[in-house]
Order: sequence, then C-alpha cells, then structure tokens
Amino acid sequence: MKVLCVIPARFSSTRLPGKPLVDIAGKPMIQHVYERAKLAKRPAEVIVATDHELVYQAVEKFGGKAIMTSTHHLTGTDRLAEVARVYPDVDIIVNVQGDEPLIAPEVIDDLAGAFDFASADQVMATIMTELMEEEYSNPAAVKVVTDLSGQALYFSRSLIPFPRAGNGSIKAYKHIGIYAYRRDFLLAFADLPPTPLEETECLEQLRALEHGYRIKVLKTGFKSVGVDTAEDLAQVRRMFT
Repeated sequence: MKVLCVIPARFSSTRLPGKPLVDIAGKPMIQHVYERAKLAKRPAEVIVATDHELVYQAVEKFGGKAIMTSTHHLTGTDRLAEVARVYPDVDIIVNVQGDEPLIAPEVIDDLAGAFDFASADQVMATIMTELMEEEYSNPAAVKVVTDLSGQALYFSRSLIPFPRAGNGSIKAYKHIGIYAYRRDFLLAFADLPPTPLEETECLEQLRALEHGYRIKVLKTGFKSVGVDTAEDLAQVRRMFT
C-alpha cells in the first residue's frame, strides 16, 4: 500500500501565533516535524499542508515539500482531505500534527502498518500511551478505552475507566492525536456532519465512532510533547539543548 504522511500546519493560533515558524534550536518548528517524519520508512512522501504563504516559503527554503490549502478549513481533518483529493493513488494517509517536533518516526510506521493485514472495515488508526496520575483530572489529556482487540470504545476528557471499586490493576491510557486513515474513508469522514458526543467533548474522533466506524488504537511508549502554549515551547526548547 502506498503511504502518504501529511503535516497540517495552520499559521494562526490563539495561544501561540505563527506557531509553525517558532524557533527551536535554530530551526522553525515545522522543519523539526518534517525532518522527523522523513525518517519514517513507510511513507512514500511527506507533505506539509498549510494555509499561509510564510509557512509554505519556510518549508520550500529548507528543502521540504508543501502544498497550499484553503484558509476556511475548521479542522485539520478538512485540510487533510483537501490534500487527499490531490493524491488519488495513495492508499493510507498518516496525519502528523505540525506541533509535534519530537514525533517518533517509528510511530508513523506503526500506524501505517496497522492496515497491512486488517479487514477492509478497519479504516482508521491512532495511538495511546499510559496516562500519568497527574493527568487524571486534566481535560487537555484525552483518555481512551478500547475493547480486548484494541478497537476504541470511547474517548473522553474525563477519566475513563473510573476506578469506582478502587481496582488499581486497571490502567488508564492517554490518547495521542496522531492518526492514519484509508484514503477513501478520510474523504467520507470529512463530509460527515458533526455528532452529539463529538460536540459535547470537542473531540472530532468521536464522530467516527458515532457513525459506526472502527478505530484501531495502538499502544506505544512514545510520550508526545505537543507545542500549544508558550510554556510548552519553553519545555521543548530545553529538551533540544
């Protein structure tokens, strides 16, 4: 199967304006993400999908590949679908967020590989890692529970499962928002209307579950350090020193 890695990079950010271009160790953040993604073995190509000329120019300057997309997209999925329409020969699209300068290349390969021996109704995959105790009550740390075969049952900003009986043997897992899709499903998914649980939790992946689609969730030791705020940026900069 042909795999395409797409990095959506929206220029505007309420908490961190111009986020893709913030400097980390002498490079714009988007360059770190791109270079890490290029280390993955499965993608035939890595592309930055942006809505701003400055990001496009920055990617071209460091020798990467970028594509301009609409400024009217409400979500990264919409931006991803626009790119997917330009690549009809692609089978799998891996979506790596543009604020993940420490993305592990093997995560990209693992997500692409989730479809190798899967049935046709396995249309989407993502990852989870063990939830830290200090994240239990943090709504920014999205939690996920799966069935015994690793298919997502639910995603929530609340702690799930809730340990009512004090059963310490049940682990909680944090969802990391890196996805892989079958191309035809991605195009259909972007056209689906928002759903009640999605709007309640503000979690777009719930739209897929509410419409009856399966999401394979892979367990990983990768600890995401996404850059959403100035505090996140300072933390990541320290990690590069």
